[in-house]
Amino acid sequence: MGVRESDQERDRRAGPGWGPDRDLPPRSERSAFRVSGTRHRTGDPSRAPGQDLQHRRHDQEAWLGRRPVPGAAHHRRHARWLHPSRGLGAGRELPDRTPASPSRETGDVRGLRLNPEQRDAVEHGEGPLLVLAGAGSGKTRVLTARAARLIEQGLEPTRLLAVTFTNKAAGEMRERIEGLIGRSTRGLWIGTFHSVAARVLRIEAPNTSRTRAFTIYDEDDSIRTLRDVMESVGYDPRRWAPRALRGRISGAKNALMGPAEYESEAFDLLSEVVAKVYPAYQRELERRNAYDFDDLLFETVRLLETVDGVRDRYGARFAHVLVDEYQDTNHAQYRMVKALASKHGNLCVVGDDDQAVYGWRGADIRNILDFEADFHGAHVVRLERNYRSTGSILEVANAVISRNLARKPKRLHTERETGDPIEVVRCDDERAEAAWVSSRIAADRSARGLNEFAVLYRTNAQSRAFEEAFRRSGIPYRIVGGVPFYERREVKDVIAYLRLLVNPADDAAFLRAVGWPRRGVGAKSLERLGDLARAGAGAGEALEPLAAVAARARHEDGIPRAAARGLRRFAEGLADVRASLSGCGAREALEACVAAFGLATALAEEEDGADRLENVSELFAAAEVFERDDVEDPDDEATDLE
Repeated sequence: MGVRESDQERDRRAGPGWGPDRDLPPRSERSAFRVSGTRHRTGDPSRAPGQDLQHRRHDQEAWLGRRPVPGAAHHRRHARWLHPSRGLGAGRELPDRTPASPSRETGDVRGLRLNPEQRDAVEHGEGPLLVLAGAGSGKTRVLTARAARLIEQGLEPTRLLAVTFTNKAAGEMRERIEGLIGRSTRGLWIGTFHSVAARVLRIEAPNTSRTRAFTIYDEDDSIRTLRDVMESVGYDPRRWAPRALRGRISGAKNALMGPAEYESEAFDLLSEVVAKVYPAYQRELERRNAYDFDDLLFETVRLLETVDGVRDRYGARFAHVLVDEYQDTNHAQYRMVKALASKHGNLCVVGDDDQAVYGWRGADIRNILDFEADFHGAHVVRLERNYRSTGSILEVANAVISRNLARKPKRLHTERETGDPIEVVRCDDERAEAAWVSSRIAADRSARGLNEFAVLYRTNAQSRAFEEAFRRSGIPYRIVGGVPFYERREVKDVIAYLRLLVNPADDAAFLRAVGWPRRGVGAKSLERLGDLARAGAGAGEALEPLAAVAARARHEDGIPRAAARGLRRFAEGLADVRASLSGCGAREALEACVAAFGLATALAEEEDGADRLENVSELFAAAEVFERDDVEDPDDEATDLE
């Protein structure tokens, strides 16, 4: 069933993971992570606005409903390297997280240096507030100062919700607020839309079809699940690309269209296929006690708008709601914010319609353009003083952006120097472009260090021409970026074991974990295991989780003897570890998995084993920081909102 309004509305193929904004299995008792004690129950729809969240998260992507752990390596004072014979990374010391005493410059919000427009936004009282913050105008300072001022004036941190678009931004905002007020902000809800939604869904699990131990599927998990579902409803994944179907389903969810509503609006052959696959896909996710990333917003909006009492509970809890990068919100996020702020109207959004660049994935610029119409009596503040760029850069930027038709009027200015003029060079092709850049750097490198040069390109594929040109010219270079920590294979592999401990119905985690380290179980054996699960389910019944079928795998069932033995041992190992970890913490559970299944030894035998072992060691540190600095209230359960 859709929850649509009547009159409106990385390219990595690793597997599931956990991280600051993703899915570390939840705590079943207050704020302590537990392995045991969980219950297990089994727009334009043609677009795919949610299918590439990696571009803003999958840093952004949350290991969800939890405090971000930005650069956990920087939070440790001492660390032992993970080694198969060295206690699996034990012995780390965590930093003292006591907030620093307020300084004369930043400790008192009222003493923070603000220009008149910034002060207007920070000191605004009750009611909706739109801060139109041009690039480099100090929007982060305004948002954090406003949050700190509200707390200084007596608002409990537990009654403040701050939504950002990345986990890094959330972590930085929390630290800045603590620096301003000189004390901890424990209890403050701060995170991405998806992490906030995940927390709501865990608290409100009794009002949903999942348990609090639900798993969150990333793009790869979703595509693998879709392949299975397509075959079960008679569609060949080789003819109908699962990725394309997932894109349509993602677009539908971000437009808040459920399977029935999508079917009623199917308009071409592909959408008719999606209309058949979509409901089956949702049933399979429910059977696995899982949500995909797009479900988080969809289900949270459904709860807030259709379940009695939910909106009122959260409206009463959060007296103020702050939202960053509002120009990048989609329809589902808009509806979620509107519901959360409907009781009191104390909504502060910060954004810039001139920086709206995510329309291709569903962001709706009308959310910020129509803010005053949606939230009557809104106070509008324009931050037009730029502190980042020179006058020549702003002159060009203003000239270009002023031609936009759909925008709110504003003109950036600066007190900085004019600076060097901007040079525009036209090249015939990518090779000529790279050659020109290379020659320019070679000509100027005697006057300045190479670390003063930066080459920006729009897509990763464009780097090849530049790299070849630099090699020919003998110019050393470094590609900035790489695979995000929680997307690294070994990290996702280890977390698959943890997911399976908490949610035995998670077939995606099972298929990942059972394949590493190798235990003689190949694709044919896993296919046969799936056949056995389907054969054991009667008409209309849910399939048995693969982990349960593996526990009784036999050669007589058509599985090779070695594979059957490997499957049984794997299932037995999971059961033993689960039984031994009652009430343990996240780090202890991770270490137990690594030890019980020989994961450290397997990594050490790989060519780049030392690096991979250090990444797993870093995962242990992140888990410990998570346990120590979890931002949820100790009593933050569903009963606390009733």
